[in-house]
Amino acid sequence: MRSGLEVLLSDIDRVIPKGARVGLCCNHTAVTRTLEHAIVALRRAGVQIVRLFGPEHGVDATAQDMIAVDGDDAAAQATVSLYGSTEASLHPPDATLADLDVLLFDIQDIGSRYYTYQATLGFMMQVAARTGTKIVVLDRPNPIDGVTMEGNVVKPGFESFVGAFPLAVRHGMTMGELGHFFRNHVGIDCPYDVVRCEGWDRDQFLDETDLPWVFPSPNMPLLETAAIYPGLCLIEGTNLSEGRGTTRPFHLVGAPWIDRARFVSLLQKGAADAGLEGVAFRAATFEPRFQKHAGKACHGVELFVHDRHAMEPFLLGLVMLEAALRTDPERFAWRTETYEFVDTPIAIDLLIGCPDARLGLEARVRPRELVESWQDEIDTFAEDREASLLY
Repeated sequence: MRSGLEVLLSDIDRVIPKGARVGLCCNHTAVTRTLEHAIVALRRAGVQIVRLFGPEHGVDATAQDMIAVDGDDAAAQATVSLYGSTEASLHPPDATLADLDVLLFDIQDIGSRYYTYQATLGFMMQVAARTGTKIVVLDRPNPIDGVTMEGNVVKPGFESFVGAFPLAVRHGMTMGELGHFFRNHVGIDCPYDVVRCEGWDRDQFLDETDLPWVFPSPNMPLLETAAIYPGLCLIEGTNLSEGRGTTRPFHLVGAPWIDRARFVSLLQKGAADAGLEGVAFRAATFEPRFQKHAGKACHGVELFVHDRHAMEPFLLGLVMLEAALRTDPERFAWRTETYEFVDTPIAIDLLIGCPDARLGLEARVRPRELVESWQDEIDTFAEDREASLLY
C-alpha cells in the first residue's frame, strides 16, 4: 500500500514541472509510512514550496474545533490560514493561489460530510477555477471504507462548513474522489488531478492497510472514533457533552442533569427497536476539561463498538438523540449558539442538512423510519458519485 504522497515522491517530474511554484495545503497527517512529513520530503526532493495553507485546527492540528488559527503562526509553519475568525477566511484569497503553478493537497479525511477538510478542498477548487491554478490531491484511503453510504444529502438553504456540498453524511469516497465529484456533480471547473494511492481495496478500513493512523484532529484519536463519528457528531447539535475535553471524545455522551441509568435503558431499548447492532452502552460519569460543561460531572453513557461492520453509525447517532430527548425532555435542548459561523439554521439542522431529523424525533418518529425515509437520497447520491470513483 502506498499513499499518494509516496507515489508522488517516486516520480515527481510526472506531476510537478521543473521550477514550478508549488503551494501545499496539509496538516500533520501528510506523512509517509515512515512518518516523514510532506513538507520535509518534498523540499528534500527539490520541490519549491513557496506557500503553505493550513485547514481547520492548523498545520499541526493543535487548535480545538471552531477556534480561529493564526495564518502567521510560524510554529505551525502555515502562511495562509483557511480557518480564521470569519466565514470569509474559509476561502483562500485569490492572490494566494494566482502566483502558484500547482497546489498540492494532502490531508487525511475520515469519510464523513461534517468533517471539514473536504469542504476546504472544495473551497480551494472554487478559487482555483478563477485563478487557473492546478490542484493536485495526493490521495489517501477513506479510513472507514469506500463502500458504505449512510444518512441523507444536504438540502438547499442548509449549506455550511459542515455541509458545504451535496454529499451523503457517510459518503464512501476518498479525498481525490471528492474533488472529482466537486468537478463532475457540483460543477467546479478548475484544473485538477489526483495522484492515486496504490494497493487499497474499497472495502478496507485503514487498519487493514500498512499505512499509519495519524489522528487527523484533536478529538479524533482513534480509528474507532472515526467509525462512530458519522452519528456521534450529531451530539454537537445538542446541549449534551460529546466528550470533548476527555480522553474518550464521541465515545462519552452526557450532561450534569442526565439520569444515566434511564439514559442507558432508553438507549438499549432504542437500539433494539431500530435493529442497531455492533454496539454496547455502559453507564458512565465523566468530567470534560473544556467546552460544554467544563469542570462539571456529566452523567451519561460510554459507547463501545464490538462489530464495526454491523454497526450503522448514522442510525446510532439518531438513536442517541432520541434517548437523550426522552431521558429528560424538560432539560434537553437543541444547540442554538452560532455554529460554524452560522446563526440560523441551528446546529442540528446544519449537521443533518435539513430539519427532518429534529422535527421527526420531536414528533416521535423512530430513528429507523427516518433512515428509511432518506433511502432514495442515498440511492441517487450513489448514482451521482459513480463517475468520480477511482478505485
